[in-house]
Amino acid sequence: MDDRHVIETTAWLMQSGLKGVPEADLLAGFCERCNANGLAVERSVAVIDALHPVYERRAFRWDSREPVERVSEYGFATPGVIADNWNRSAFHHFEITGTTEVRRRLAQGDPEDFYLLSEMRAAGFTDFVAMAHRFGDGGTIGEIDCFFSHFATRQDGGFSDADIAALRELLPCLALAVKCVTLGGVAGTIAKVYLGQDAANQVLNGKISRGRSDRISAALWFSDLANFTHISDTVDPEEIIPMLNDYADAVISSVQEAGGEVLKLMGDGTLAIFKGACTSDACAAALKARTLLDKRLANLNAQRRIEGRPVTDVYLGLHVGDVFYGNIGSQDRLDFTVIGPAVNEVSRIVSLCRSLHSKLLMSASFAAIVPASQMENLQSIGLHVLRGVNRAQELFTLMPGI
Repeated sequence: MDDRHVIETTAWLMQSGLKGVPEADLLAGFCERCNANGLAVERSVAVIDALHPVYERRAFRWDSREPVERVSEYGFATPGVIADNWNRSAFHHFEITGTTEVRRRLAQGDPEDFYLLSEMRAAGFTDFVAMAHRFGDGGTIGEIDCFFSHFATRQDGGFSDADIAALRELLPCLALAVKCVTLGGVAGTIAKVYLGQDAANQVLNGKISRGRSDRISAALWFSDLANFTHISDTVDPEEIIPMLNDYADAVISSVQEAGGEVLKLMGDGTLAIFKGACTSDACAAALKARTLLDKRLANLNAQRRIEGRPVTDVYLGLHVGDVFYGNIGSQDRLDFTVIGPAVNEVSRIVSLCRSLHSKLLMSASFAAIVPASQMENLQSIGLHVLRGVNRAQELFTLMPGI
């Protein structure tokens, strides 16, 4: 690979990073250009940390001869094969030694002391080089502080000195391009995890100005855990967070599967909205989420009883109305949420579940839009005063067993 090819590959990497070309495509395009220009790369793996609630790292693979899993996401939270393989890798060697480059000339008898080197020698690879490109403090988010990569060849004699020099010159550009795309994905992940899918999309599309909001009609969901205060006072404090996570997962999964959007988690409480082509669609989706939740709760409580852990239920209030949906807050601390009388009312409705001995309460306005197939299952439980609301409201529930 001569200087002209290095310049062309560098330009392609910079342009592709700016365009947001996916990381696996960046690696593949890089390796293909190396091969086309005389640098015989036949296998490569690149790894970068992730800022994600489920996995810790993302790996990208490329092979010139065989199909491979191009992208994988994994973590090391529990011991196992993945963690063991990482601890045997050249990348882990960089972590514990602070070094940035290692090479094994497999055809010349270098030690097979890293993960996969024995298999690579048996497959005919003659040379292996791995490098680490660390980010400065100002370019680090969470644990995303380094780009790892390795390259292998089968050519006689392995990589030439010119090949290694070209890789050293080009890989910072590949690292920068991958980092650029990765951080864009991280921004989207953080927004979706903390704001919800729809709110995140709106914020990422530029709706970030304070006071900017839309008036929408939506079905409102407000749920909280039954007897949570008593449970939190009586169980081991170490049980509280895992318990909240178990029940929050059941609620959030049910809402999202039915097409709803979780807007806020408040301790054991969850505020969500359902939008639709018409209000009846939104109400039907909320009821579907409630059915899904009942099934998840039955399974969850059965499992927790087997484990000897505390169990509970979920109180749910459903309402429908117009709300303002958008940014509310100060200049430097905004919340993308819904506000309006309907939001206050649904929170007051769910607060009556315990005293009325009902797991589900619906406002009269919600009940009036319930699909015809469910109308016969509705049961009025009379007029009730909602705290902070001027007039008493009729509340409904579903018949027992529904």
